[in-house]
Amino acid sequence: MKTHIQQLLAGALQTLQQQGTLPADLSFDLHVERTRDKNHGDFACAIALDLAKKARRKPREVAEQIVAALSISALITKVEIAGPGFINFFMAPQALLRVVNDILEAGEAYGRSTVGHGQRVQVEFVSANPTGPLHVGHGRGAAYGAAVADLLVAAGFHVHREYYVNDAGRQMDILATSVWLRYLEQCGEEFTFPANGYRGDYVQQISMRLRQMHNDLFRRQAQQIFAGIPADEPAGGDKEQHIDALIERCKQLLGAGHYRTVFDAGLNEILADIRDDLEQFGVAYEEWFSERSLTSSGAVERALQRLKASGHLYEQQGAWWFRSSAFGDEKDRVVIRDNGQHTYFASDIAYHMDKMERGYTRVIDIWGADHHGYIPRIKAALAALGYDPNRLDVLLVQFAILYRGGEKVQMSTRSGQFVTLRELRGEVGKDAARFFYVTRKCEQHMDFDLDLAKSESNDNPVYYIQYAHARICSVLQQLAERGISFGPDDIRNARLDRLVESHEIDLLHMLSRYPETIETAALSCQPHQLAHYLRELAAALHAYYNAHAFLREEPEVRSARLVLITATRQVLYNGLSLLGMHAPQRM
Repeated sequence: MKTHIQQLLAGALQTLQQQGTLPADLSFDLHVERTRDKNHGDFACAIALDLAKKARRKPREVAEQIVAALSISALITKVEIAGPGFINFFMAPQALLRVVNDILEAGEAYGRSTVGHGQRVQVEFVSANPTGPLHVGHGRGAAYGAAVADLLVAAGFHVHREYYVNDAGRQMDILATSVWLRYLEQCGEEFTFPANGYRGDYVQQISMRLRQMHNDLFRRQAQQIFAGIPADEPAGGDKEQHIDALIERCKQLLGAGHYRTVFDAGLNEILADIRDDLEQFGVAYEEWFSERSLTSSGAVERALQRLKASGHLYEQQGAWWFRSSAFGDEKDRVVIRDNGQHTYFASDIAYHMDKMERGYTRVIDIWGADHHGYIPRIKAALAALGYDPNRLDVLLVQFAILYRGGEKVQMSTRSGQFVTLRELRGEVGKDAARFFYVTRKCEQHMDFDLDLAKSESNDNPVYYIQYAHARICSVLQQLAERGISFGPDDIRNARLDRLVESHEIDLLHMLSRYPETIETAALSCQPHQLAHYLRELAAALHAYYNAHAFLREEPEVRSARLVLITATRQVLYNGLSLLGMHAPQRM
């Protein structure tokens, strides 16, 4: 219905331009919105107010000219001008009924649009360091990122999903050193494991497999390893200095080749686990981009040289700094340390330069909320490199807090005390996890009630929505059992004008809102809008089911109602699919 009105308005404006009533070069953007008050019609458009200044006329005068130029439509009973120049449209009953046929004709394509015009968009999400299994915090970013990407596809964008693999840097060195130290324990060496090492059981498992493959090849004596190493935190020292010294000792004693073997043992096993975990969660990527490739390909060096050549880098006390404060950041940032090594920020500059060079119209980074301060420096780097920083959108996802039995579940990633995404799926299921994660705006804190997610009650939105789909399937399955025929001809010839009950009108209105819900959710990157819509649609279906019999009425009414719930089933299926959930036929 909204599209139909937009087409009528576009035709009227074109007519006025051809007549010379409006300037031929006048540009316009048609925004048609649902009215909040039915006394003002079903839809409203403020185009006259937008064009009045450009056309140098009063808004109401422009509105009158537009209304006069509108083509006659059987789907519109009345058009009114309200206030300073709002154009209100009152839809005919058959406009609502037309929605049912639109749904059944389009099937799984219903709700999809071309508003994106095929623009290339990259969505990078999760991108957790491969230093351990994904936990429930990563799960929220995964569910949100996947839903945003799928919504953008449904809105007509060409989407490239990407995972940035942080396979270089200090955290990976800490992991490699932790794996080696656990391996040494397997070999019989005795020492105190560093406070800042990775302590999870997964590190033990990787080290056991490393020893099974290489026996004592990487064994070194504990005394040789810890001689001269600064004290750890429990002994009155500094845990950061302690682990950094152990990393250097590990590299020294193993040599480059053997260190790489230990390093890759941790990286490859954890990364394979992350890939499998996300696939089981229904999340797939077009590309897994390696941070190491930025160095090996020369991208980091090339990015820094571009910044040097344009005068945006300067040297101070042996280090190289980026003048990010000149672009709105709170201070300048180091890109090359005084020891000659690149910082994380240098790699991030090169990575975002690479994204821009790949020609995406829009780049969406989905980060944890703790990275908020990192946004200005990345945008500053893009501006310094000559790119429009507005091509980058950074969406921040707050951590999810788990509750079980009303008690908060305590978690600590480094100590290994956390609930993994795989454990969450095992406890509540993929569908519940995916849905609960997107029920709130990404920047809002989220409390995840495990008991609610597992419950089979109307309080559980996942159960409530999926049960609506299963209920419709159950009704349609009863047809054959009762000897009632209902085939393509019945659907095609159904007297939809017999749908006059208030529950039926409510349901028709809900179904008509689906396409604009998808478009709005996609353009605003807010999948919670779809989640809330599905719950409202399920509520409308359940109310209809409880108030009216579908299989006991006269044939015309029965067929009309069966067609209506068939269309409802399709929309429930489409919406659930976009959120990575399945639509069960029985529950």
